[in-house]
Amino acid sequence: MQGYHGRFLEVDLTNKTTTDLPLSEEFCKAYIGGATMAAALVYERVEAGTDPLSPENSMVMATGPFTGTPLPMVSRYAIGGLSPLTGFWGEATSGGVFPFRLKGAGWDGIIINGKADSPVYLYLKGGQAEIRDARNIWGKDSYETQKLIKEELGNDKVAVACIGPAGEKLIRYACVINDRGRAAGRCGFGAIMGSKNLKAVVAAGNARPELGDAGKISALAKQAVKDIKGNLVSVALSEYGTLMYMDMGMVLGDTPARYFTRNVFPVSEVTGQALRQNYSVANYACRGCPIGCGRELKDFKPGLDVDGPEYETTVGFGPLCLNTDFDTIIEANHICNCHGIDTISASVSVAYAFYLYEQGVLTKDQVGFGLNWGDGRAILGLVQKIVDQEGIGVLLSKGVRAMSRELGRGEGEAAQVKGLEMPMHEGRAFHGLAISYATSPRGACHLKGDYYNIDLGNMVLEYMILPGDRLVSEGKGEPAAKFQSFKDLFDALTLCKFAPLQVPQLCDMLNALTGWEFGPEELLAAGDRSVNIKRAVSNRFGLTREHDTLPKICREALEEGTTAGIEPDMEVMLKEYYQYRGWDWASGKPTREKLIELGLNQVAEDFYSP
Repeated sequence: MQGYHGRFLEVDLTNKTTTDLPLSEEFCKAYIGGATMAAALVYERVEAGTDPLSPENSMVMATGPFTGTPLPMVSRYAIGGLSPLTGFWGEATSGGVFPFRLKGAGWDGIIINGKADSPVYLYLKGGQAEIRDARNIWGKDSYETQKLIKEELGNDKVAVACIGPAGEKLIRYACVINDRGRAAGRCGFGAIMGSKNLKAVVAAGNARPELGDAGKISALAKQAVKDIKGNLVSVALSEYGTLMYMDMGMVLGDTPARYFTRNVFPVSEVTGQALRQNYSVANYACRGCPIGCGRELKDFKPGLDVDGPEYETTVGFGPLCLNTDFDTIIEANHICNCHGIDTISASVSVAYAFYLYEQGVLTKDQVGFGLNWGDGRAILGLVQKIVDQEGIGVLLSKGVRAMSRELGRGEGEAAQVKGLEMPMHEGRAFHGLAISYATSPRGACHLKGDYYNIDLGNMVLEYMILPGDRLVSEGKGEPAAKFQSFKDLFDALTLCKFAPLQVPQLCDMLNALTGWEFGPEELLAAGDRSVNIKRAVSNRFGLTREHDTLPKICREALEEGTTAGIEPDMEVMLKEYYQYRGWDWASGKPTREKLIELGLNQVAEDFYSP
């Protein structure tokens, strides 16, 4: 096959065996790669009722056809499986060098099953796989782990994706860290690796699949780099990272504050400009990226360089807690990276604790110290309690849905969808984003249909996804569904969400790599198939239409900012969305007809056979 190695590595940690799983071209055409291919593989392997932290839960790491090619912004990989945080389909992606090395080791991805009897790491190099002892690095933080593995192998060029102590402790939103502080952050895959006694996956090599038309790929890559560098958002990302959006976000009412109850705050203290003015900032770019949106802070403390916080983390440990002290935001981010926990889930859980303290639900005796809005030291104290699994930190480490249940609170104040904590963009500010949150394949996710990009002036003409009034709900369900399918493909190809590339470019790239003949219609159908196979995994584990909603605290109209008095109409948008998707209103499952239309015949048989 062109564009693919045509095989996955299947690992059984219980028996310490590895085997090759051949991939047919038909399978690759249907599921493309990345998170979509992972969902298809998980659907085949994981039965209803499986505990996400049991040996029976399969975890998949997958690259896509774009990974490892001359195209820009394609050094990404996806992790997929049953989420220990949500109980439904979960996925996470990350960039850096690791994705190139994973594919360069000679496989399109790996499937990890079972549980080792003691800590191990998986070493992939030159088409060979080895399960190696990791007892000497168990307990080390993510930065130490990467350093020690490279020293042990005597090779500074290997790439490491690992867990920190949080994954070992099975914290439900533990993440997987690679290339220093790059994170496959969401859904708790660090906990799955910890449950399997898998400390790391290490990859080396430069094996590259045959390209269908190398000359055309080279030309397409050059044009893509030119388009990316000439894009105004790319320039802003290069200069200020994702924090470039902070000022605009607050003006639009898109940046939440005080645990989603406000959207006005002293924004000038936590912008990308403020970070540059007050710290020694260097850019970091994933392999083959002309933007470099990552930040590295030199000498944050004497002799200590740290990864700088991006937008989501800064808002979460900043305005969401009414904190404008950048030092504590940066330190909270560093603690999360060291221990390997998702900064979004962690910060929302911390902000919820502040909210509960204000409500009198949590007390100083329970917490160990006071929780007054804006207290950066208290934020750090809670983060440390989470990673140490000490006192109130045990409850916070379960996420806001579990917190609300254990404390006897209504789930309407738990800022989550399907168990996954809300990101730092407001559905009240962009109603197309509200329906995207409610229906996203993995729960609350601003990347599975970042509809704010549409209503801020972008468009996808091939699918008639056009800018509109961001504060109007009617008519948003169908274009939001289409855009969700389109953006879901980025994690299949795999391609960075910041790549400002158009539908015809993506079709040309995929066809030149593989020799296929995908047009815009085939591409969108692949995106629809992607969303539906992930939906099927979650349906198998009890997902219904009742889960497709926004919590009250993230939906009710606020009294300030540019969204004051406005609430998204979820019922109107959900009906439009379901009609486009071909999902059954009563069960929340894709209809038999829709599944067959998308070629998901096995799912149709499983769901609808007598």
